[in-house]
Amino acid sequence: MKFKKMMYTLLILVLLSLIGGILYMYHPRFGTEATGKRLANMESKPKYKDGAFDNLEYTPALAEGVTYTDILKSFFFEKKIRVTPIDTLPVIKSDLHNLPADSNLYVWFGHSSYLLQLDHKKILIDPVFSKYATPVRVSVKAFDMSYEYTAQDIPEIDIMVITHDHWDHLDYNTFQEIKHKVKHIVTGLGVGAHLEKWGYPSAQITELYWGESANIAGFEFTAATARHFAGRTFKRNVTLWSSFILQAQNLKLFLGGDSGYGKHFKEIGEKYGPFDYAILENGQYNEKWINIHMLPEEVVKATKELNSKHLIPVHSSKFPLAVHPWDEPLIRVTKEAEKENIAIVTPQMGEIVSLDTYQKYPHWWIGLN
Repeated sequence: MKFKKMMYTLLILVLLSLIGGILYMYHPRFGTEATGKRLANMESKPKYKDGAFDNLEYTPALAEGVTYTDILKSFFFEKKIRVTPIDTLPVIKSDLHNLPADSNLYVWFGHSSYLLQLDHKKILIDPVFSKYATPVRVSVKAFDMSYEYTAQDIPEIDIMVITHDHWDHLDYNTFQEIKHKVKHIVTGLGVGAHLEKWGYPSAQITELYWGESANIAGFEFTAATARHFAGRTFKRNVTLWSSFILQAQNLKLFLGGDSGYGKHFKEIGEKYGPFDYAILENGQYNEKWINIHMLPEEVVKATKELNSKHLIPVHSSKFPLAVHPWDEPLIRVTKEAEKENIAIVTPQMGEIVSLDTYQKYPHWWIGLN
């Protein structure tokens, strides 16, 4: 009798958790799918079929021979060495509201969030200032930082770029706190449906397909392919993931977004290069999902194929989304860049970097546990 009562209680708890999870999926933070003219535009594109986009190059989510069971075993049972730093990571608190107006600048906030100042205008990329990188606010917690940037630190933004709609690149809470400061948004097809649902004006959103360009606030933006995927729920690829070519008056930048290594880097370099700076994702990689995230050595190879003068690595130092040591991405990419004679830019988070003159930066991660 006691056992039956325990089983009934357990069953009720499971059902309540299931119902709660289903109800939570209706929260606005999950976004919405495209409809009407937006959906018709998506359906007209060559890599949209059966309700989803696909990569130009064959891109299975997992490497050959790897199963999702392997991923779960690795996540729960593989020994994790220094995935999260013991020490508080140093972050420079900069006054972003009073940047020198006549300088082209870069400021990194950790992971893939960074601010550009180009030609007297401010461009914000993939801002995530939340403490978590998943919809379940108990997992993938941000590292401890000596200073945490918030929406209040961010000045008025002329253009915001969203490379894709994954939670660690498009954060609902951050967006709600910052949208009133943003004059225009550039993103991939379908992502605008989320933004409109969250109260952002459709007239201020430019959605691009790979190869399409738009002139916005004096800049030319061109969407280019990336080897990745998208989605905020279990349904994948109902929006587009992209990299972007950003042409300013005197500088050309490649904003990489999430991507595995592939032939597209050489093709983009040949068609759109050379670049002054390639800002590429370097971190949260694993051999098990090598098709959708580059290893550090591949990041340097991609920089060379893009024909870029400088490499700025991002996508590290904030969230533990993989099982490598937290500082390994920076250690490996700087070592490979030095070997290949690539000029690499590795500032501290929050540090103001001049894009007009190149300088080497100390390896700030050395000595941190």
